[in-house]
Amino acid sequence: MNAAKAKLAFDFDNRVARVALAAPKANILDRAMIAALAAAFEELGPRRDLAAIVLSAEGPHFSFGASVEEHLPGQIGETLSALHALLRRLVELPAPTIAAVRGQCLGGGFELVLACDLILAEETARLGSPEIKLGVFPPAAAVLLPVRIGVSRAVESVLTGAGWTGKAAAEFGLVARTAPEGELESQLARWLESDFLPRSPAALRHAARAIRRPIHRVLTEELPELERLYLEELMREPDAAEGIRAFLEKRQPRWCQKGEAA
Repeated sequence: MNAAKAKLAFDFDNRVARVALAAPKANILDRAMIAALAAAFEELGPRRDLAAIVLSAEGPHFSFGASVEEHLPGQIGETLSALHALLRRLVELPAPTIAAVRGQCLGGGFELVLACDLILAEETARLGSPEIKLGVFPPAAAVLLPVRIGVSRAVESVLTGAGWTGKAAAEFGLVARTAPEGELESQLARWLESDFLPRSPAALRHAARAIRRPIHRVLTEELPELERLYLEELMREPDAAEGIRAFLEKRQPRWCQKGEAA
């Protein structure tokens, strides 16, 4: 395993590729982790024999999200561009992608999961986009959530930071299947055995390509505009840097316009 994959566990087993974030417990999606994932996806690109690609994580949590430190002015441009390029690469992978989620799955980690074809989550997992609480917003979630769960529920999530348990997310269709706590791997194994390994790799590859069209469209056509909005407009607002610094300093943010009339 090369240095770019130092934060990943990456292997193949019976026509299933497994890519696992391997920096527990937080599995922060920093630029090093993003680079490692990009290298793994690049290696998977030419494969034509896969029944599925599983994205998971070591430890009790999938991911606490992107690196907050790397969201400070002067760093966020590189971080955001790398993450969005990774998501576009993810939706070009040559087999169905399954995110296997336990524990916390937040922020950039949640956006990574949203770009997968299917989500398997423990009933007690927590999924969501809390960025608004830091004075920013999640560009990728803002384009992916309306496609996956409808506009009204997506608006509530992005504007309030509300999240869901795996069980609740399954009730409105974001999570395809759930597993009781501690049974994620066994449920995943049964799902792979019944619905993916018996199928033609060529059929799965082309079916995934077909069904991803709405997600591929928003990631390629709409996300670049939200990236520009974030970097060129939001990051000029003092509140954006204040919210991130407040989080790092473990204090309440002092918003510049708090209490002022619009």
